[in-house]
Amino acid sequence: MQSLAMLHHLSIAVTDIGRAAEFYDHTLAALGYRRVWADLRAGEEGQAIGYGLKGHGDAFCIKEKAISSVPKGDGFHIAFSAPSRDAVDAFYVYALAYGGVDNGPPGLRPEYGEAYYACFVLDPDGHHIEAVINRE
Repeated sequence: MQSLAMLHHLSIAVTDIGRAAEFYDHTLAALGYRRVWADLRAGEEGQAIGYGLKGHGDAFCIKEKAISSVPKGDGFHIAFSAPSRDAVDAFYVYALAYGGVDNGPPGLRPEYGEAYYACFVLDPDGHHIEAVINRE
């Protein structure tokens, strides 16, 4: 049987695995996600951490790469599902506390739907990320 999720998992490049891990450990925990695996070979490029739901595999992964390989710009963003509006708010607070940059505070976005509640931030590497719930 086919899964309802279109994507199996997604990986992004980061320039500093420690800094990115601190950011994503806190922001994703606010949404109920956690580290599900880590390959942290000291001092080696290619270190990686996978995040997902407890007891499941990763759906999102950060991988340390050379700075030239980290994409920037408005053409790509990641929207993480939130279980509640309070979780979106907490994600935003943690994102700003751990090196993220505001790109749109939590609130309703009626242009995307009547119940679309989201926040937008740039992670420490400049990736456009969002936390969203699209129901009351």
